[in-house]
Amino acid sequence: MPAFDLPPGELEQYRPALGEPADFDVFWSDTLQEASRHEPLVSVAPVETGLRLTRTWDVTFRGFAGDPVRAWFSRPADADGPLPAVVEYVGYGRGRGLPHERLTWVNAGYAHLLMDNRGQGDQYGNGGATADPHAVAPGGPGPAVRGLLAPHDYHYRRLITDAVRAVAAVRSLPGVDGTRIAAVGNSQGGGLALAVAGLVPGLAAALVTAPLLCGIRRALDLTDAGPYGEIAAYLSVHRGRERAAYRTLSYVEGVSFARRAHAPAHFGTGLRDTVCPPSGTYAAFNRYGETGGGAGDGVRKEMHAYPYNGHEGGEAEQVRRQLGWLAGVLGREPATGTA
Repeated sequence: MPAFDLPPGELEQYRPALGEPADFDVFWSDTLQEASRHEPLVSVAPVETGLRLTRTWDVTFRGFAGDPVRAWFSRPADADGPLPAVVEYVGYGRGRGLPHERLTWVNAGYAHLLMDNRGQGDQYGNGGATADPHAVAPGGPGPAVRGLLAPHDYHYRRLITDAVRAVAAVRSLPGVDGTRIAAVGNSQGGGLALAVAGLVPGLAAALVTAPLLCGIRRALDLTDAGPYGEIAAYLSVHRGRERAAYRTLSYVEGVSFARRAHAPAHFGTGLRDTVCPPSGTYAAFNRYGETGGGAGDGVRKEMHAYPYNGHEGGEAEQVRRQLGWLAGVLGREPATGTA
């Protein structure tokens, strides 16, 4: 697929206007305040994985409405003292899988919390273990359209709240330096990491690659792939519901979260990405941190674009860059091969 979005020079300057609802901040403040009434941790149980250099626990924490959300928590077996932590969010349709699947961050010396996706986990990977008991509002079978017609009913209100509460959970775990927490994710996970950056005070870093839920209205005009295609398919059947759907989507728009973020940020995108078009990633990047001072140019941030890649982005090359960048942000010795 050739590049289909804006030319690189236009992407670098792309700052679209936002149809941001006037009560955006109140909506999220009220949602998170209700969730915070519950103590974050429910249970922490050690897991035997067969790995000798990593220790892992099966964690359950309270997310949206106090619902139990599952996660894997891992740390280097020989680590002493409080460690900085990476909270990682996984992609659309995926669950937390098996505890030995994602070892990059723990092998780099971080504590690592991998959050399950409520009501997902059945499309690929090795499954999930978190139900979504509130998925009863009108909408299609896919998570992207569950409760689409009302902001309070929407699946992503619940999933974003879970993502915020995952940070509270990791800060409650022993052996974690709560002042050095990074939110990390690709695709849907990138959209969640970006939302966390806009909602969680004191976050140390955000690493966001090919984020879903950024530039949503433009993405719906550009692509029928992936989650955006599910939304378009739903609206093709439920004609005349566009206004309600667009209103709901405006409360989970990643560019709005990016505007409110303050943590240093590392972005990545493939310029041939038809799943999460690069204009959405650049819109979030260019407006990242702007509520804290003008155009957001005072916030530490960097972008890595891959001209010949699609939704896979830079893959291992991007991870190599992330490792070096995060080590610098958190004041740690970088792993080999920094960028």
